[in-house]
Parts: sequence; structure tokens; C-alpha cells
Amino acid sequence: MTHVHILGTGGTIASRSGGHDAPEHDGDRGHALPKGSVASVGVGELAANAGSTAEPGRGGLEVTSEDVLTVGSYRLGLGELREIAAAVLRSAGDPDVDGIVVTHGTDTLEESAFLVDLVNDTETPVVFTGAQRAADHADTDGPRNLRQSIAVAADPRFRGMGALVCFDGLVQSARGARKAHTLASQPFEGGAVVAEFAGEEIDVVARPERKGRVPLPPAAFGETRVDIVTAFPGSAPEALLHAAERGAAGVVLAGTGLGNAGPGFAEAVADLTRRGLPVVLASRALAGPVLPVYGNGGGVDLIAAGAVSAGRLNPFQARILAACLLAGRPSLTDFTRRFSELR
Repeated sequence: MTHVHILGTGGTIASRSGGHDAPEHDGDRGHALPKGSVASVGVGELAANAGSTAEPGRGGLEVTSEDVLTVGSYRLGLGELREIAAAVLRSAGDPDVDGIVVTHGTDTLEESAFLVDLVNDTETPVVFTGAQRAADHADTDGPRNLRQSIAVAADPRFRGMGALVCFDGLVQSARGARKAHTLASQPFEGGAVVAEFAGEEIDVVARPERKGRVPLPPAAFGETRVDIVTAFPGSAPEALLHAAERGAAGVVLAGTGLGNAGPGFAEAVADLTRRGLPVVLASRALAGPVLPVYGNGGGVDLIAAGAVSAGRLNPFQARILAACLLAGRPSLTDFTRRFSELR
């Protein structure tokens, strides 16, 4: 019998709004919640509501579940992301578990899924999913997303693919995925398309490229500060220096276009790297790689000043990789080498 284990972490898929006019209540405690709050739904209830495919013992499939967190993903810190990754690794290390599904809020799903992709050195597939509409919404999308994610996690064709994102009939790689729409039923773009649902059938179209792995970062990961500074017309390079002065262990510079920034940024990058603080150069564009082409303060000068290219990683996933490495306190040389290998 195929065994899929579901890890619940909260998010819209695990929320009830109580209706726009109805008073809201805080789960089993029964206390009224302030307007705009949500009540949480346990992952076991989500699995039961997902339909017959998710019922234990049906069709040779056993589904078990546990709640790791019940938090809106916009409230997560790096410590909580590590907790999710650790729970995934525990389940992946269980020889009786064939696949894992993680239910998660969409706001920061791309960061948690990428961290899991970095640390999961097993063949066990890990499928992240969630919902854009709460569990008590008349047109909630959570049960279908969960049902499809369980089917993907149970399918041996997805073994060795690392972390995946399954939403609205589309399966994508975690690497490169990015929430691109606030309301659409399929909010994610950027990841490689791995499979598509045609009714209940799964059409696998590609296997994602996977880079090297990193160990689960130490507990210090939760306190590792990596800031993101965005370049824009008139942006001040002092923001890089300010991040360092406030305790950042590294900075991701989200440059314009191919990875550029305005006057003074190359000098600020050189200042930080002289201090031993790494600067990762990413692009604020939704797709495409960093490619040093322009001088006069552009990507050519930023890389020459010591910045390390994020390649195709978006600024938010580049930050996760940087934090994983910096939690181990590497030298600047070692950080640059490992980041370049794993980006």
C-alpha cells in the first residue's frame, strides 16, 4: 500500500473566514475573533474533505497527517521554515512513507518549498500546495489542490524530483517558483512545468534539474539575517551599508533588468565585501538570469566589486540559499564558491 503523509502548516487552505458578516471563532476555544481573522482547520479535516482519493485504505492508498504549524505564511520567520524542513526530513526518512504533501500559505510558499528542495537528499517526493480561497468559501480550491497533490506524492514517477508545487492542475518545480498573482487559482509562475492534470490523469512532461544539496541548516538559521535591497530609479546605495550596520550577515541586491543598479552601488558592494559580508546580485525581473552586460555602475561593475550572481534565482529564493550558507559562518571565499555551485 502506498503511504502519503501530509504535513499541515496553516495558510488559507487551513482557514475559515466565518463569512463576511458572521462572527468568527477561534477553533476549539470558541472565542470570537476580530474582523479579518481566520479560524484554523486541522490538516486531518482537510484530508477528509479532499475526497475519496484521500481516504485511508481506498485504492491501495494510506494517508496520514500531522499539524506542524497553524500560521499564516506571511508571519513565518526563518526559524519556522527550518521547522517545516525538519518535519519533512523526518517523514522522508521513514521507510514506510512514499510521498509527502505540505499544505502551506501561498504568500511565502516559494521560500519554504525551495528550502526543502535544498535540504531533501532523499528520493521521496515532497509536494507543496495550498489554496487561494478559504475552506468555507463556496468555491474553495483547497480540496482539489490537496487531492491532486496526494496523487502526485503517491506517483512513483515523481521520485527524485525534490520539492514540487501543485496548484490548479499544474505541477511545477519549487526552484524558480514565484507567486505572481494575488487572486488567481494558479498563482505561481517561474518554476519548470513538471506535469499537468488531464482530468484525473497525470501527464508528466519534464524532470526538473536539481543542483547540489545542503544539510539542514543549524538552529542559527532562524537568527541569520539576510536583507533584500531593491534597486529603482533614485535608490540610495546607503541602503546596503545600512543593512550591514543593522546586523545583516549578507545582502541580496535585487537589481534592475539583467542585474544593474544606479550610481554608488558598485562602491557600496566593494565596501561590504571588504568587510567580509557577501552581496548576492539578483534581478527584480520576474524571469531570466542575471547577466553582467553593462558597466557604468551596472552588472559588470557590481560583479567586479565582489557581488556574486544569483543566476536564475529570484531575490527571495536567493535569500534562502544565502541564509542556509551563512548560518554556518563561512568565509567570503567559501560562500561565493558554494553559492555559485548551488544557485
